[in-house]
Amino acid sequence: MFVLGIDPGLTTTGYAVVGNDEIVALGVIRTSPADPIPNRLAEIRRDLAGLIREFSPSVMAIEQVFVNRNLQTATSVVRASGAAMIAAAEAGLLVVEYSPSAVKSAVAGYGRAPKEQVQRMVAARMGLSEPPSPPDAADAVAIALCHLQQHALSRRV
Repeated sequence: MFVLGIDPGLTTTGYAVVGNDEIVALGVIRTSPADPIPNRLAEIRRDLAGLIREFSPSVMAIEQVFVNRNLQTATSVVRASGAAMIAAAEAGLLVVEYSPSAVKSAVAGYGRAPKEQVQRMVAARMGLSEPPSPPDAADAVAIALCHLQQHALSRRV
């Protein structure tokens, strides 16, 4: 089972295709802030659709948007998340959302773990000497690992 983990963002969307013991694809989709927002969203959708065709994941796991203080940032993340979900829906791919605290809890054992701790745990769980880079891609691995762990638990129950 391959999971496409997504850390959505309008300027940088992290992605990772992860199996139980391996990372088969990892990276980011970058869009230019100088481009119109609809074009940037189309680029995210198009690039993710290509990844879905290439790797045939079973599911897309995506981080839920968390609105803290910066509404403008949250709006751009919501837009990128929507573009990712459209790519999944067009491919008939199931989409599962996880809150940031659920991802941190699943990977680091603590829902308020700092970003650096989550990245170190991703490296440890995947047998890497250092966290995947860039950080948005490492976050996408964490999201995929969260889903793999939840899926394994639900199969046992």
